[in-house]
Amino acid sequence: MSRVRHRRARPEAAIQRCVFQHLRARGAPGVFAFHPANGGYRKPIEAAMLKAMGLVAGVPDVIAIHQGRVYGLELKAEGGKPTPKQVDTIAAMQVAGAITGFAVGLDDALRWLEERGLLRGQAT
Repeated sequence: MSRVRHRRARPEAAIQRCVFQHLRARGAPGVFAFHPANGGYRKPIEAAMLKAMGLVAGVPDVIAIHQGRVYGLELKAEGGKPTPKQVDTIAAMQVAGAITGFAVGLDDALRWLEERGLLRGQAT
């Protein structure tokens, strides 16, 4: 009997892909945006090595730099909420001068980026 692997639904990943499609298609001139690849399971030795190299847990899903300002946006699917580590890390980024936020769903994320001038126009 063959085993069928079921793919786990990853709604936050789908939102993130769409956000980056919008940034590529209609990002404001000069916006540099990226995703820090912090997520996912790591073996303990690999996690320790990355931490020693400067990896910080809880960094937002979207980091953007525009006109000398740093932005961090944590994306959540409907019903999702940030972890305590995400809240702490984002608070530390704010203290350091970054502009940060949380967005629930794609519409909320696009609105947040538009309001800060990182996206041109408005999503319809």
